Amino acid sequence: MSDNGKGLLKDLFTLALLIVVVVIPIRAFVVSPFVVDGESMHPTFENLDYLIVDELVYDFQAPARGDVIVFRYPGDPSIFYIKRIIGLPGETVSINRGVVTITTVAGRTFTLAEPYVVSEDATYTKSVTLTSGEYFVMGDNRPNSSDSRVWGPLPRKDIIGRVDLRLLPLSRIGFFPGAVSYTSSPSITAPTTTPLTAP
Repeated sequence: MSDNGKGLLKDLFTLALLIVVVVIPIRAFVVSPFVVDGESMHPTFENLDYLIVDELVYDFQAPARGDVIVFRYPGDPSIFYIKRIIGLPGETVSINRGVVTITTVAGRTFTLAEPYVVSEDATYTKSVTLTSGEYFVMGDNRPNSSDSRVWGPLPRKDIIGRVDLRLLPLSRIGFFPGAVSYTSSPSITAPTTTPLTAP
């Protein structure tokens, strides 16, 4: 066998080894690809957006308000949903004709300003107190989302991970698509969106 042939075999072996040692474990335990199916997160995410979900992040930190997550639907674990975290464990989430009010564990109450919502569901009024390990999640497209308003709080065990990257469409590629941070004031929490390639 020629030196070129031996070099090619060595390269192929090295590539195969990298796939087995690096790529497969990362794919299996760290990140997973998901494709958006439906309009419940419009306009932040659209149908057929191709996303990468970090499955490891919540091993090191707790899920946070505003995080966009992928999780197993509690009513059927074979179904995967994408929603935004609105309420955290121990909090009370009150919704009155589309306006969300949070009462924290410490007893502080504030209205949640949500710039990612372009269409409110003005028909919904309810208050839910979360227990330890429960999260209240909603889609950004409030009138067209099956979420915690319909089927109740999301157990922590059903969360797969946080959406950290959008790969497709190429025109909206970017890290942490839909990310938002909430800056508090004495009576209201006003979020400021993180600059992204995505909207």
